[in-house]
Amino acid sequence: MARLRAMTVRSQPLPEGALLGAHARDGHYTDCFAADVAAAVSHAQYVEAFYTTWVFKLERWILRWAVAKPSTDAQARQLAAGTLRSFSAWAVEARADNQLIMRDQFTRRTCSWLMVAPLPGGRTRLYFGSGVSPQRGGGLGLNFGLLLGFHTLYSRILLGAARRRLEVLAHG
Repeated sequence: MARLRAMTVRSQPLPEGALLGAHARDGHYTDCFAADVAAAVSHAQYVEAFYTTWVFKLERWILRWAVAKPSTDAQARQLAAGTLRSFSAWAVEARADNQLIMRDQFTRRTCSWLMVAPLPGGRTRLYFGSGVSPQRGGGLGLNFGLLLGFHTLYSRILLGAARRRLEVLAHG
């Protein structure tokens, strides 16, 4: 049962010190999902794993064809290492040793956030969240409300895929 619980992606409040916290203010939307990995994982390993999962590769393929924003696994590794400032449709907004915020380069209204935190016993908590800024004139817009359920499900799928990839890499 404890192993099953550790594998679950769950919604939770932003942890203290989260860079995404700067986006959590009136009129803005933020969310936070977390999953635990039974291994010590660096932030660079998490970022690379997240952006190179089969799920995110599908998103990268869509962005390549829909908006001419291609990206590669090598670029994901460079982003993870801190040597790349943009990746596909996103640009680095903020970075810390254990966190990264990427802002979309189209509307500049959405961002995604990745963070790691060590846990006792050599485990790691992975965090993934999003922020959405209001439109001019206020409000998040009708499309946001319509897509929120899909966004929540997709966020859980993305984080779960990254967690599984890191588990496989850690335990062969």
